[in-house]
Amino acid sequence: MTKTAIAIRHIAFEDLGSFQTVLEAAGYTVQYRDAGVDDLRALRADTVDLLAVLGGPIGAYQDDDYPFLTGEISLIESRLALGRPTLGICLGAQLMARALGARVYPGPAAEIGWAPVTLTDAGRAGPLRCLADVAMLHWHGDTFDLPEGAERLASTSICANQAFAIGRNTLAFQFHPEAGGRDFERWLIGHASELARVGLSPQSLRADNARLSAANIAAGQHCLRAWLEELDRQ
Repeated sequence: MTKTAIAIRHIAFEDLGSFQTVLEAAGYTVQYRDAGVDDLRALRADTVDLLAVLGGPIGAYQDDDYPFLTGEISLIESRLALGRPTLGICLGAQLMARALGARVYPGPAAEIGWAPVTLTDAGRAGPLRCLADVAMLHWHGDTFDLPEGAERLASTSICANQAFAIGRNTLAFQFHPEAGGRDFERWLIGHASELARVGLSPQSLRADNARLSAANIAAGQHCLRAWLEELDRQ
């Protein structure tokens, strides 16, 4: 039977990336909903087989500037309360944390570029074991407190909470295991103002992408496959 994966997208170039082929190979029909454009209230939290909440350049706490966040967080909250498979990436992880009652706020510094994450014991015991010692792509300025009932899976020196899980069905990444490769140029264009503001060179990031993104993508796909296999055993 065909399964449906709905991905909530906040900006066009931050899509499922390399995760889409893994989902399709696992039997999911992938559909996108664009936050702020599509009516997320039309989604029923109990009918989607898998919900993925993707990244974007806004803050999870900016309801006044982006009123659609209220409805999106309500959908995520309902989804998590049901324990249905839910995946978050970057802003998506922050929205999941907020839906679980945790605080989301500006981090101590922008974290942009490739660096390994330090896995916790729980991280090494689960799907994130595939990411050990691999430089992962980071691109965020905000962070969040660990939600109550969640297990921390990974950290960096800048952000303690780089990934968390609740049971087998809820997985959130602060970093980007899905991104890089040929499409990375879209990130450099789309985030040009941010790169200028923090003083990072597109040339340097482009070179790092050429050198490091293949391993990032392969490890991320392996991690997602492992997570989906655990869902199938429930």
